[in-house]
Amino acid sequence: MRGLRREDIRSVGSGNIGATNVWRTYGARYGVTVMLADTLKGFVPALLATIYVGHLAGVIAGGAAMLGHWRPLFMKFERGGKAVATCGGAFLGVAPIVGAIGAAVWVVVFVLFRYASVASIVAALSLPAGAIALREPWPVIAFAAIAGLAVVGLHRSNISRLRAGTETRFRFRRRRPQQQRQPVKS
Repeated sequence: MRGLRREDIRSVGSGNIGATNVWRTYGARYGVTVMLADTLKGFVPALLATIYVGHLAGVIAGGAAMLGHWRPLFMKFERGGKAVATCGGAFLGVAPIVGAIGAAVWVVVFVLFRYASVASIVAALSLPAGAIALREPWPVIAFAAIAGLAVVGLHRSNISRLRAGTETRFRFRRRRPQQQRQPVKS
């Protein structure tokens, strides 16, 4: 965002570099673009490693992508994003049906409640159940459990705000600045 908006995304909104903060701050055009890039960041290495080596290599590549999103090297390992889209991409690469179930759960929960954090947590927790139900190989099931817990752990502050009733619901349109009312002349 720095190159396009001349502003560091870490200094606005929630300070998170992920798609939700970008969408809330700059709108859908940038938010969707960041979400797709974050998803591809997990998908490509996980898919290639799974195809050419196997499921264990795929989950290691997907896990590495998630770690890289959470603590990016190019940001000197400072706080990055919460790795939700990257996790989804990794699962689309190693276990596409599990990834699709997680994505569908995210969409349904988000549409019903309009909390990106709740949708992310519920979708992450659906991954191990989906992997077990579909009888995925053990590396995928283990990765689903670990990744699900990681996503929940990265949402600790959101969970605190949800409990306190201060978590922000997502708005599809940015608020327009309110115009000052002029007194009505009689």
